[in-house]
Amino acid sequence: MKTFKKIFALLLAVATLASCTVPASTQAKQPSEVSGFTDEDFLSAKRQKLVNKKGEEIRLKGVNLGAWMIWEGWLCPYEGDLDHYTVLSVLEERFGREKAYELFNTYMDNWITEYDLDEIKKLGFNCVRVPFWFRNFYYDDKGTKILDENGEWDFSRLEWVVKECSERELYVVLDMHGAVGYQSDAPHSGKGKSCGLYADTEQGERYRRLTDELWTEIATRFKDEPAVAMYDLLNEPMCDVECSELDRRKNNEFIYTRLYDTVRAVDKDHIITMESIWSVIALPNKIFKGWENVVYQVHFYNGSNSSFNFMAFLMKLFFPNVPMMMGEFFPHGKTTWENCFKTMDNLNYSWFLWTYKATGHGMWSSDWCLRGSKDGFERVNVYNDSYEEIARKWGEGIRTENGFQDSGHYDRNVKEFI
Repeated sequence: MKTFKKIFALLLAVATLASCTVPASTQAKQPSEVSGFTDEDFLSAKRQKLVNKKGEEIRLKGVNLGAWMIWEGWLCPYEGDLDHYTVLSVLEERFGREKAYELFNTYMDNWITEYDLDEIKKLGFNCVRVPFWFRNFYYDDKGTKILDENGEWDFSRLEWVVKECSERELYVVLDMHGAVGYQSDAPHSGKGKSCGLYADTEQGERYRRLTDELWTEIATRFKDEPAVAMYDLLNEPMCDVECSELDRRKNNEFIYTRLYDTVRAVDKDHIITMESIWSVIALPNKIFKGWENVVYQVHFYNGSNSSFNFMAFLMKLFFPNVPMMMGEFFPHGKTTWENCFKTMDNLNYSWFLWTYKATGHGMWSSDWCLRGSKDGFERVNVYNDSYEEIARKWGEGIRTENGFQDSGHYDRNVKEFI
């Protein structure tokens, strides 16, 4: 065991020397210096690095905007551990589709505002990862599109966040957290125990066609936008599905090949990121697939420093010509924040905290979020509260400057590594 540790330490040291240089351009500019992104800021993947058109290396250090466009019970201002599908279904049954979506929009209007993007910029981050799901754009899984006042397919929420982030020189990762038909059994894809995206059935193919349609539209709308750092094709595919890593690899290779081709048909320039989630086995080598301008992504929630370090290094070892990104992470067990950040710095990983804000009990001092709800924060009972009461509770009271406080997580764990 001691010999193994020595070998691993040596390999890690070699990797560190090869990739630990972090240029000043990875540090986000402060608001007074911000002038907005230009075409020169457009990112691409070059061997193990992300670079802009000026040839500068950019390492993304960001935070997820979790619980904004797709909800999880432990993060959101409602009672009960309910997935987003359940909440929306209850609201539609009680108030009808139009009113349910009015409440949905009221929530989103207030959960993340310009104030939050200013705060993220002030803290020194240079990117946000934006989780969304198909119900932001379709009323159902049959392809009924949500239209704007002009009768056009409505993408105003994504367009707003990309525009606002561009003005602040914050990059955006567009993250399909919940595909049509659901890509995992985990409730964070929108609906628990509902993984149907890979099904070898007529319905499964319909889900895939709609997911293709959605990515085609997104890539078409943002193909010339330098603020979009990359397209995150699927969040945590096959998560919570009982299968081997080889089966996960088979399904991932199938769906990622399809979605890669879908995006590349309309956007040949933006980075595409694929998620292995937990291990190297779940993704193929890009060389054998002919994939270009891609980033490989992992989400580590390990229980020890040695496990975190080994798995992070193994990804670099198996995929030496692909930039790496830690799309989400949290140090469980004996893992420490300091170790996570130092290891990612040494191995040149871009990274994103999970998450910016949350409303669960105790979040006011939690390492899960930068802004936690204050003690006594009001929550919605989706089964019993009136329409007016829900609209009020999801109004200005859920704005960060009103119902939240600094959790201390940034000062305790993050500040010195930005």
